[in-house]
Amino acid sequence: MTAPQLSISITTFANDDPGDFGFLLDRARAADVAGVDRIVCSDHVVYGEDLDAYGDPKKGGAAGGKQPTGPDGIWLEPLTFLTAAGAVTERVRLGTNILLAALRRPVVLAKTAATIDVLTGGRLDIGVGVGWQREEYVAAGLDYDTRGRQLDHTLEVCQLLWREQVADYDSPELRFERIHQMPKPRQHGGVPVWVSGTVNPRSARRLARFGSGWIPWGADAAALADAIPRMRALVEAEGGDPGFGVVGTAALVRDAEGAVDLAATFAGAAPLVEAGVTDVRVGGIPMAGTYDDDLHILQGVVKAFRAALH
Repeated sequence: MTAPQLSISITTFANDDPGDFGFLLDRARAADVAGVDRIVCSDHVVYGEDLDAYGDPKKGGAAGGKQPTGPDGIWLEPLTFLTAAGAVTERVRLGTNILLAALRRPVVLAKTAATIDVLTGGRLDIGVGVGWQREEYVAAGLDYDTRGRQLDHTLEVCQLLWREQVADYDSPELRFERIHQMPKPRQHGGVPVWVSGTVNPRSARRLARFGSGWIPWGADAAALADAIPRMRALVEAEGGDPGFGVVGTAALVRDAEGAVDLAATFAGAAPLVEAGVTDVRVGGIPMAGTYDDDLHILQGVVKAFRAALH
């Protein structure tokens, strides 16, 4: 069994403007030096005012969830942030969790992702999903109700342009002939795509067609021992490779004084790895905001992770 990887979420949004976002790049650099395997950040392009939709699974949200900022929260564009983070790091992988890929024109997204992958030496991962917010699609001039098909269309075009020297494409959404797009991503087959979703035929079909990994969502993310084998069976039935990677979130454990207990946190994540999780994700660890202090904190995180799970 391959040893699991450690990923951390970098919070690239805020309720209030910090004035200077340089501390986020310092945090990415600290993660790189400390030995974290992957950093990820999230995506929103605009906000409407119906934020309760975040907690509605029927709209793509998570039951009981709460959107982390108000409509005027400050959200950095993730691919731009990862480009900047890639410029100050050397080895850590750079990912989105998740990118609302359908909001970008596919041919431009393909070029952007390939450029980041080339400039970072093949370190980009794209986690994608359909999202929960109708207003975001409307503002982009897109139909919210067909967002699943729009995501598939976006991934079809991206992977075609990443893999083919001369590309032809014909669908109800777009048609082109003998299109050339260079450079190709450094990674063979293109930038790895991680598909977010619950265990259902649509997500399984998307994962079988496009995915290198799965980002479980909703109730399935909380019951991975049951969800992973069901998703693997669905993907295999769709003709895909059931050996895809899986993200699992390590629940933070705190001691009697309220401090994060890293040893207990990662010991608690061992069943996730036994269930098939390949990427153990941890978020919410209090950070100091300076490079030296964040490096010290993240070195402790990596040490505890390796002691418990390697």
